[in-house]
Amino acid sequence: MTVINTIDASGRVLCHDLTEVIPGKSKTTRFRKGHIIREEDIPVLLDMGKERLYVWEEKPGMLHEEAGAEQLRLICQGANLTAAPVREGKIELFAAGRGLLKIDSQKLIALNSLGGIAVITRRGNRDVAAGEKIAALKIIPLAIAAEILERASALCGGVPLINIIPFTRKKAALIVTGGEVYHGRIPDTGSAIVRKKIEAYAPESVETVLVDDNPANITARIQEMLERGVELVICTGGMSVDPDDKTPLAIKNTGARIVSYGLPLMPGTMLMLAYYEKPGGAVPIVGAPACVFYEHTTALDILLPRLMAGDPIQAEELAALGEGGLDIANAFSRGSTE
Repeated sequence: MTVINTIDASGRVLCHDLTEVIPGKSKTTRFRKGHIIREEDIPVLLDMGKERLYVWEEKPGMLHEEAGAEQLRLICQGANLTAAPVREGKIELFAAGRGLLKIDSQKLIALNSLGGIAVITRRGNRDVAAGEKIAALKIIPLAIAAEILERASALCGGVPLINIIPFTRKKAALIVTGGEVYHGRIPDTGSAIVRKKIEAYAPESVETVLVDDNPANITARIQEMLERGVELVICTGGMSVDPDDKTPLAIKNTGARIVSYGLPLMPGTMLMLAYYEKPGGAVPIVGAPACVFYEHTTALDILLPRLMAGDPIQAEELAALGEGGLDIANAFSRGSTE
């Protein structure tokens, strides 16, 4: 930063906000930090009593906040995101379309530990809407060492930190278990609730199948759906540890790889997630506990965005859901800034 005469300031970058006071009328920020001074600005500045200005002075190895923010954007901005123009060393990113927000949490921590930069995002692994603000990328000082941004780029290894994966039009199957429903002793009122959750992601189709509590019959229905090209299977009911609840056994007997039976989320602790390996990719099979029929938000709602985007889920990721998992309706809702 250096001080120069205002009449010589054309083309230079202003280093601080300048306030214009009109007595009895207003007090506003007339020129903001980072503004590139133009010839027509000079008479205005002189009228404001600014005969000398603090302007940006190029120094080897240093970047102005706006140039630094653009470099930070290149490091962070991935697929299906748009960027607002840089302002005061900050660039905001927005969703270009609806999809699953993916953020590399470990790299995010590493970048924010470098000093001089701040990458602030929504929580990842959730459904975001087109136009939703996703992140703010900020250079904190007026000037930042280029070496910090070089380290940031190296940490990310050329892979953008933030991406949005569009949802795919999957063929889904909803297998409702329970002899009381299968034999018509009580009406099937629960499947419509779960079906609505799936249809919120615009699948190609959702087929509903009723089956009794016989694990062999449940396994057969699952396998039938897999053979017909279904890309997501959700089984409801029969998921507790009671001896007559056989859905977990039926899923296991398909030969699917069990990722987890039981999640650190409430409600929905007894959910099972498995993947059935087949040519063309693994098919998720979910065993959803009965709470999905009456609770507004459950573990199933937390996993559905990833399942509908075809994003593989690992056991260690499920284990990490325990933090915030006691109040998932708030901690994982769309648009939450937690």
